[in-house]
Amino acid sequence: MTKTFDHGGGVRSLQVPIPDNPLGHTLVYVVDTGRGPVLVDTGWDDPASWDVLAAGLAACGTAVSEVYGVVVTHHHPDHHGLSARVREASGAWVAMHEADAAIVRRARETRPERWYAYMADKLAAAGAPEEHIAPLRAARGRRTLPGLSPALPDRDVVPGELLDLPGRRLRAVWTPGHTPGHVCLHLEEDHPARLAGRGRLFSGDHLLPEITPHIGLYEDPDDATVTDPLGDYLDSLERVGRLTPAEVLPAHQYAFTDAPARVRQLLEHHEQRLAGLLALLREPLTPWQLAERMEWNRPWADIPYGSRNIAVSEAESHLRRLVKQGRAEPLAGSEPVAYVAV
Repeated sequence: MTKTFDHGGGVRSLQVPIPDNPLGHTLVYVVDTGRGPVLVDTGWDDPASWDVLAAGLAACGTAVSEVYGVVVTHHHPDHHGLSARVREASGAWVAMHEADAAIVRRARETRPERWYAYMADKLAAAGAPEEHIAPLRAARGRRTLPGLSPALPDRDVVPGELLDLPGRRLRAVWTPGHTPGHVCLHLEEDHPARLAGRGRLFSGDHLLPEITPHIGLYEDPDDATVTDPLGDYLDSLERVGRLTPAEVLPAHQYAFTDAPARVRQLLEHHEQRLAGLLALLREPLTPWQLAERMEWNRPWADIPYGSRNIAVSEAESHLRRLVKQGRAEPLAGSEPVAYVAV
């Protein structure tokens, strides 16, 4: 049975399942407009997920064929995965921030063997052991990568501008960090229950009630720019806190209030984590060695292969922040590069 929830004021949510994932589901929001429903995200591209999305829209008194538009908070497959099928079934437009649209184009155009080689080289530079890198080197001959033919959006989400939702006021707020083009969406209308604050915020993965979103590196095989995703995220958090929405409607877990308090918790969490990493960096460590020593939701020995790659990326994003703050630096002459506290 499809789980739907009426948030009032012409906004409902559907729990669209994510197969084989501890998150369980993505909350897809259905926003009534004068031209038909607009979806905020669509869920994972899986037949069972599609069936739940279609049944959920029927439970809301509408249908996939009636969808007017799709606003994608960010390009990850549990948010953008079903956008192509929704567009095919309805003729809906699909909108995304240009920075994430560029990632979608790159994913569609880059040869799989280029991705495997890039990831292998990145892990080697981070100090990963050869036995971890070997599967990527062995996979270079594969012709396909799963989940890398996402829909090309046909509209840009432009920060600060209202989106095309007739009869509604939905303004885009650029919140890079989790991805370079992540956006939150501020519904600038009175809260239907008259809660104190300024409207409601569809927060995607940027602001979640209990989970700290992954902050890794922005991957681009053809761009050597040294980005600072964690710095972007912390700046974006403060921007969202200043909006003081009456309620936050996130893409996972549940709706909540007091966004500024949650922002403060996350800012404190990352500052504590950076301080903990500085303590570890009293001795020189590669990003891989740092990831091995960081606290995760399970011991390093129990972290599966793909999640270790994500963990190393998160360790690197924190290292970049420390280097940019002048609190750590690369050790001259180390290979692979090790970092040490200043």
